Amino acid sequence: MSNIKKRLLLIDGHSMAYRAFYALPVENFKTSSGQPTNAIYGFASMMINLIKEEKPTHIAVAFDVSRKTFRSEKFPEYKANRASTPDEFRSQISHINEMVNCFGIKQYELEGYEADDIIATFAKTAEKSNYEVLICTGDRDSFQLVNEKTTVLYPKKGVTEMARMTPEAVKEKYGLTPQQYPDFAALRGDPSDNLPSVPGVGEKTATKWISDYGSLEKLIENAAKISGKVGQSLRENIEVVKLNRELTHLLNDLQIVDSIDELDWQGFDVNLMSEFFEKLEIRALKERIKSLPQVGQAEIPDIKITVKEIDHEQLSKQLSKHTEPIAISFDLIEGKLQGYAVALNATEVLYVSNSRLGDWISDVNLPKILHAGKSAIKNLNLKGLCSDIELIAYLVNPGSRNLDLDSLSERILGISPSGESLFSAFDPRSAAWIFSLQKELGNELNSKAMTGLYQDIEQPTLILLSQMEVNGIAVDTKKLKSLSDYFAKIVLDETQMAYKQAGHEFNVGSPKQLQVVLFDELKLPKTKKIKTGFTTDAESLEWLASKTKHPLLKHLLRIRETSKLLTTIDGLITATKNDGRIHTNFQQTVAATGRLSSTDPNLQNIPIRTDEGRQIRECFIAQSPFTDLLTADYSQIEMRIMAHFSDDKGLIAAFESGEDLHSTVASQVFGVTHSQVDAEMRRTIKAMSYGLAYGLSSFGLAQQLDIDPVSASELMSKYFERFGGIRDYLKTVVSTARQKGYTETILGRRRYLPDLNHENRQRREIAERAALNAPIQGSAADIIKIAMINVDHEINLQNLKSRLLLQVHDELILEVSPGEKEVLERIVKDKMSNAYKLNVPLDVNIGFGKSWDLAAH
Repeated sequence: MSNIKKRLLLIDGHSMAYRAFYALPVENFKTSSGQPTNAIYGFASMMINLIKEEKPTHIAVAFDVSRKTFRSEKFPEYKANRASTPDEFRSQISHINEMVNCFGIKQYELEGYEADDIIATFAKTAEKSNYEVLICTGDRDSFQLVNEKTTVLYPKKGVTEMARMTPEAVKEKYGLTPQQYPDFAALRGDPSDNLPSVPGVGEKTATKWISDYGSLEKLIENAAKISGKVGQSLRENIEVVKLNRELTHLLNDLQIVDSIDELDWQGFDVNLMSEFFEKLEIRALKERIKSLPQVGQAEIPDIKITVKEIDHEQLSKQLSKHTEPIAISFDLIEGKLQGYAVALNATEVLYVSNSRLGDWISDVNLPKILHAGKSAIKNLNLKGLCSDIELIAYLVNPGSRNLDLDSLSERILGISPSGESLFSAFDPRSAAWIFSLQKELGNELNSKAMTGLYQDIEQPTLILLSQMEVNGIAVDTKKLKSLSDYFAKIVLDETQMAYKQAGHEFNVGSPKQLQVVLFDELKLPKTKKIKTGFTTDAESLEWLASKTKHPLLKHLLRIRETSKLLTTIDGLITATKNDGRIHTNFQQTVAATGRLSSTDPNLQNIPIRTDEGRQIRECFIAQSPFTDLLTADYSQIEMRIMAHFSDDKGLIAAFESGEDLHSTVASQVFGVTHSQVDAEMRRTIKAMSYGLAYGLSSFGLAQQLDIDPVSASELMSKYFERFGGIRDYLKTVVSTARQKGYTETILGRRRYLPDLNHENRQRREIAERAALNAPIQGSAADIIKIAMINVDHEINLQNLKSRLLLQVHDELILEVSPGEKEVLERIVKDKMSNAYKLNVPLDVNIGFGKSWDLAAH
């Protein structure tokens, strides 16, 4: 250590975490369970940058314990003006503490003191031992610590761009030395800490006084000589200034560690950090952090993998006698096959460096193990899939987002695939890794009792989805282009009318310019305060429109609504292939509940509730030789699953009556006859019934229905009086999940929720909402998959030409071949209604039409 320059990095944890929170939009950084991660991500990114650029030998992070410190005891108003900590930020602090541990960095907090005091103590102690000290903080009080040995890294923008506050930089910015800075701050006051300023004394005057007299102490001694109103103001506020100076002084003599050498940093813990990023679904930083020193690297198993390059004909000959499962990895560049590797076992790989395949690829009797095999099934006519390790890894941990082969190999096998490949960028050894992963993941799947779910539901779904993607769905491109022109004209016309109402042109898509027009020029009521001003999102504009009736808002809302439709339409036009069809990509491993999603383009968000939205659905058509589209969906499937799980007799009876569910429930809750239930009553009960399955609170219900929380609470109590089984189930499902650590669907699909027992309330509540939602939404996903598989099987069994095209949530869409309408309707009705035996019947609605909209029922 004697030959290495000792450099100590001190980080103000809360200060920089807050900066990270406000630097990144919280809505863009959330886990699948709803846990915000923007502060965690920003803080981690900052740590990586700092360590990489500054190369510290010692590191410590200091956190505040609470706002109650010796300063607040001396001055109760100290920091009392600060807004309450946002729940979205508070729920991330414990994760940031955990992450600092994963970095292998010691963290400190001390009751009654602030992080600044801990940092000041460490800095002064380190200086005496000849350390170079770097302090990263957003608190300017730290400038008093700056000297030739200590530099403050003060964030200029977010948490990525830092100003280096050296003695020269402090002097240049404030015209004062670092030692004089707290004297200047005492005069200026600090609005962020609620420290009062001297009335009439601004920064220029404060700087001049301290510069002229050298220190606050000398200034106070000479206060009587200062003339004018400012002099009088200073004399009247001397006690205030003295208190400010006392409060801004950082303590540097706390008893925390015996020696700064205890803060020695060796590197981050690879295994802990990998698990942490996996849990928080933060993938982007996994590669960046590899550039830092590491400790705890899992030992790479001493598995000798032999790779033999052979001709495709030799491979075909060898595989013709092979009956055991093989693992395959493909070398694809822009979707084109360049080569492939076949693992006969965990140590023996055969590599072909061209795109020629043998008949073995389509041999259903040769079991094949792949990673993300849907592409090979679609494009290479692969048959005989026995295991898809991406899909198995998803089932084992549905909250994970890191399911790529590199991540799985590193996490499960302890292999870091980033090493130099044997054959350019493609590593044939990956086939052997797939082979080994299948064994490890297969064992875990079996231990969690989900092997049947994989074999009977998930793998058949994957194979069926590959065929549905090949099929695609036809669109009327002329009609789409006509709609695009129509909506583009509306946007243009509405924009011109918005200009007229504002009195000038402005960028209607710019929140900044919109804020100026609405709040500065038109003086409209202020909306919710955000970091960049006052929010101008759609909800806020609707609130302003209802409150002020200003005509500009009507145009702005129309522009927003129509632009969204236009974006959807233009995306569909771009996605239409030469065959006149859109071939979406179904995602099977994204939603933690088991639901499918759709990308490139997303066909699950095509509007249905408005006339204009339905015009888009009118563009999806049956293409010759097919005559119609058939649409079939489950009626109120989530409420039926709720009735099944809760066994609530009232809810079961409501379904068995055959009458409208929400009206029937409303009549019981409000104590009126069925005919007396109006639209508002029905809407209220519908919102509550579905909301309960998503952990809706009385406060949430109040917001949704725009009623006061007391009324919402009373309404909820009335609901539970009638439907006590639902209340009991909702309580039981969370407590059971808390004991087990996971929830289950009707088919045993598990969702692990470790935060159900977390000490942090926000994290616990997010997990509780997921525990309520996962069994219901997950069971709905299970049922529609069973239905889809059974419908397709029966179509093939009866040699029909009709085919499945799409699955959109609880709806199936099929293309009908001539003469098959009646038989197809019977098959779909039968297979969907009998997909799973619930305590209430599964009700299926079916419709036919030349377009998706006309086939609606």
